[in-house]
Amino acid sequence: MNYSELTANIQDICEQTFTADQLAMFTQQAEQQIYNTVDLPALRKNQTGTLDTSNKYLTFPTDLLYVYSLAAVDSDGNYSYLLPKDANFVREAYPNPTSTGLPKYYAFFDDTAFILGPTPDDTYTVELHYGYYPESIVTAGTTWLGDEFDSALLNGALMEAVRFQKGEADMVALYEKRYVQAMTLLSNLGDNKIKRDAYRNGLNRRKTA
Repeated sequence: MNYSELTANIQDICEQTFTADQLAMFTQQAEQQIYNTVDLPALRKNQTGTLDTSNKYLTFPTDLLYVYSLAAVDSDGNYSYLLPKDANFVREAYPNPTSTGLPKYYAFFDDTAFILGPTPDDTYTVELHYGYYPESIVTAGTTWLGDEFDSALLNGALMEAVRFQKGEADMVALYEKRYVQAMTLLSNLGDNKIKRDAYRNGLNRRKTA
């Protein structure tokens, strides 16, 4: 379902014509709820960069929301995964920035950079695996969510639209129920199927009576 189809469905079901700004608001509110509820591969990115010698700060991507892993890679291709800590831990553990070595820890220093401990003693490649907000279907036109699981997006947007209309309590409850049902299916897809390894975890099996 692309954005044009989504907005047409919202207006048809609600039997009301909304402004473009209102439709965008319903959609983006639904996306925000979905993306902060379910962990999906479509919400992940992998990026490489460089740790500079004697620089204990690493600027992270502007679209970063949270970190899955951060690794320093030496010249032989060996990966060393850094452990997440608080900035005060890194400061206390390595109070002298001239104390250098292969970084062991990282922490959010501010809204643009990590602080590392110890300070890098060499130039290392760094690999960051992180979660982010994909571009909204409002501006992209089509997205993974709209193409692969439009029921969650549509019902989430309808829930926001009915609340905006100040609809009857039973109608609000109806769309909330449909949204929860769609999110349960999406969560099952993301947590139990897409991310599972059949070799290590076995196949996902449905219980029978």
